[in-house]
Amino acid sequence: MSKKKKQETNTSDLQKDIPSLNSIYFYLTEGCNCKCRHCWITPKYEVGGKGKWPYLALTEFKKIVKQGLKLGLQSVKLTGGEPLIHPDILEILAYIEKTNLRLIVETNGLACTPEIAAAIKRCTNPFVSISLDGANPETHNWVRGVDNAYKQAIDGVYNLVQVGIHPQLIMSLVKRNKDQMERLVYIAGRIGAGSVKFNMVAPIMDRGTQLAEDNETLTIEEFIEIGNKIEHELQPKTNLSLYYSFPFAFRSLSALFDEGSLGSCGIFGIIGVLGSSKYALCGIGESVPELIFGDVKKDKLADIWNNNDLLQQIREGLPSKLEGICGDCIMKKMCLGECVANNYFVHRNVFGSYWFCEEAHKRKLFPASRLIPGSKSAREIA
Repeated sequence: MSKKKKQETNTSDLQKDIPSLNSIYFYLTEGCNCKCRHCWITPKYEVGGKGKWPYLALTEFKKIVKQGLKLGLQSVKLTGGEPLIHPDILEILAYIEKTNLRLIVETNGLACTPEIAAAIKRCTNPFVSISLDGANPETHNWVRGVDNAYKQAIDGVYNLVQVGIHPQLIMSLVKRNKDQMERLVYIAGRIGAGSVKFNMVAPIMDRGTQLAEDNETLTIEEFIEIGNKIEHELQPKTNLSLYYSFPFAFRSLSALFDEGSLGSCGIFGIIGVLGSSKYALCGIGESVPELIFGDVKKDKLADIWNNNDLLQQIREGLPSKLEGICGDCIMKKMCLGECVANNYFVHRNVFGSYWFCEEAHKRKLFPASRLIPGSKSAREIA
């Protein structure tokens, strides 16, 4: 075989390893109308006039989506900061409707007006999650750092329900709200939510670190207890689907094979775009500059998606190169290390182990049945 022919073959083989771009996560703006105590992106507080802080221009949004469609794009996620305070949010939603891409929205709900709710409804198979971090105004407002946030979030839910969207409510768990979980599930059913998800707040990454210093984060033992409570106590009492951001190794067999169970983050098929017009692994690029891949104004999406070294390392290395407890876990093909961005923040290594599993292993709380027999981690807890 000639050198030229061999080179063409190698290039072709490489292209086969590049997955389709399933979804783009748009962190539309660096501003937010809340000051959440647990936020890992730490957006800048913005109230009143929209667009005070940097945001992705409408023209750039359209340009990226057009390029993404050529790479297999199927859905877009609008997140933030707070996506619904983007100055051109209605135009963005209209364009998503035009492209027939599936729409996912992560919002605090405060700016979800009837007009915006109707625009979301017109998009293809929309899914909306709204944060509700307390079963009463005092708790939710404390977590969100804004007075009247609870009422505005409930209004946002009602506006969505009015047009036929039943959003998922998300509670980020801290010491102050962990005893309000059952009440929140009741409220979710009463106001027309479609499901509830409980998120673990990591005692790391910017504001999470401050929460830990203030003794407001939960312990590994408490998180494990909560997982059991959700599955065995709360879920049997409601027709709503309840989800929990529990690592795969800690889920029961029934939860693992539940058709509606939450899967891994889909790292092989996503890319993030920041409000600063930068391509990034995800929102982690806001605080970890080395996870920014390029500039929307200068770089083509296809060049980033096909040729970025770190993306290729992740594709080639997960899950086989996972280290520590994650490398020794039998669930790693499903879990993929749980959150690559989180792991990089902690270890400065995309193949580092997940903070929760690592800490659970240190405390001998990691399920021995989920470890590869004879592995280093299995021997350490034997």
